Amino acid sequence: MRVQSLTLAAASAALLVPTTPPATPAQPRTQPVAWRPVVWREAPVSAADLLARARDCTPVSRGRYRSDNGASAKIPVCGTRDAVFWKADMDIDCDGRPGPRCNRRSDPYFAAATAYSQSDGRPLSAERLPFIVVPAPSRIWDYRDHGVGGGSVVAVVYRDQVQYAVVGDTGPRGVIGEASYATAKALGIRPHPLRGGAASGVTYIVFKNTRVSPIEDRAAAVTTGQRVARRFADGS
Repeated sequence: MRVQSLTLAAASAALLVPTTPPATPAQPRTQPVAWRPVVWREAPVSAADLLARARDCTPVSRGRYRSDNGASAKIPVCGTRDAVFWKADMDIDCDGRPGPRCNRRSDPYFAAATAYSQSDGRPLSAERLPFIVVPAPSRIWDYRDHGVGGGSVVAVVYRDQVQYAVVGDTGPRGVIGEASYATAKALGIRPHPLRGGAASGVTYIVFKNTRVSPIEDRAAAVTTGQRVARRFADGS
């Protein structure tokens, strides 16, 4: 009886001993993968895209403009729902804040003022800022009636190039086709105020109800210009 009792006790004790599960190999720790959104960028609007959209002209001006004083008045201002545009030459506007290239010595017709000023109240710099000149309001056409004003965004197209600019100055009532020194230079047009410019082949597309503020913000003109130019080219 004693032997049996001891045997049963030993067996019971064995059942009470805790068991340790077999060790499992350590799993490598993986770093979480950072999630990055896929950014889709539209291709820039080409000169061909813009010119195709501006091929047909529905005149919004009551008459036509001259490219220069003494030339025949042959240039209408055309319009769509989103823009007004015209096809002309390019004379060089050097007016505004004087600089090494634009001053009274380089340009006998120099004027130290522009119709619109930059955010600090000073005239625009034709040397630094791409801008265009619109004709002063007249019976022929009043740009203000078409959602256009100082700082309106413009696509200037010459050959296969597009330069985004703003409306920065006004000119004679009967003449159209003028842009700043900086605009011409960016397009590869000789920017000299007297001996520069382009005789023809320049298309100016001004997008209605757009405005860069401050007007001298070149990056904003490009960003806004690319967006509205795409909408114009797509006809949407």
